[in-house]
Order: sequence, then C-alpha cells, then structure tokens
Amino acid sequence: MKFGLTPWRTSGISGLDPLDEMKRMHDRLNRFFSEEGKRSEMMDIDTLSPLVDIKEKDNNIIVTTDLPGIDKKDVNIDIKDNMVWISANTHKESEEEKEGYLMRERSYNRFARAFNLPAAVREGDASAKLEDGVLTITLPKAEIEEKHRIMIE
Repeated sequence: MKFGLTPWRTSGISGLDPLDEMKRMHDRLNRFFSEEGKRSEMMDIDTLSPLVDIKEKDNNIIVTTDLPGIDKKDVNIDIKDNMVWISANTHKESEEEKEGYLMRERSYNRFARAFNLPAAVREGDASAKLEDGVLTITLPKAEIEEKHRIMIE
C-alpha cells in the first residue's frame, strides 16, 4: 500500500469526477443568474429595494414606503392584475470651491419594488401622496361578486 499524494481518478463504481460536477454546477448557476438578470430590470445591483407596509383599512388597502430625498416627479407607480410596481430615480450634484480646490460630487440612486396585493383593487380609483419622504398609496378594494353555489342533480 502506498501513502502520500496520488492523482485523482474517477471511481469505477460511480464514474463521476467531482471537479466536473462542480464545473457543471457552476455553469448552471451562472445561467440561472444571468437569465434572472434579464427578466428583472428592476433589480439591478445598484437598486435599493425599500421596505413596504401593506394594511387593510375599511374598504382600502394602504401601502406605505420610505423614499427619502425623492421628489414626487421622479416616482413611478404602476398597478396591474393586483401587482404594484414602485420605482424612482434620483440624481444629485453638488459643487464646492474652497481655498484653491474644487470639489464636485454626483450621486445616482434607484429605488424599485414590486409586490402582490392581498385583495383585488379598483386600479383606476387609486391615489398616492409623497410627504416628508414617505409614499402612501391608497387602493380601494374591488367589490367581489358573491359566489353562487350550483347544486348537483
């Protein structure tokens, strides 16, 4: 019997090389994440995803989220099939000249969030307001027709 380092050989029983398996898994993960990236434009690496509070009050669904430093003209809210998409882009520049030097800074932020609503809503009657960095969306619930039971003969 020999002791020491020996080259790796595939087992005659399994016929699998662990390094090949790792490479295949790596390739599958790369394909998965590259396809996901193509499907979701909202989830860039630089996109901030704000937390959302959703509550039902009376006949409304109230959605609130924090969008600090965002102007209402920069916010987009889309509703379709009981799904809400909120997105906002900001761009800020500042310039300071002091004692012989110039400092110029620029910042870009993107906020994006998509989620399903807990109930059907009347999309055309929705309203939103942005005050002190807090976005509040009010969505009136849709009237759901009562179910009709069918008796079996």
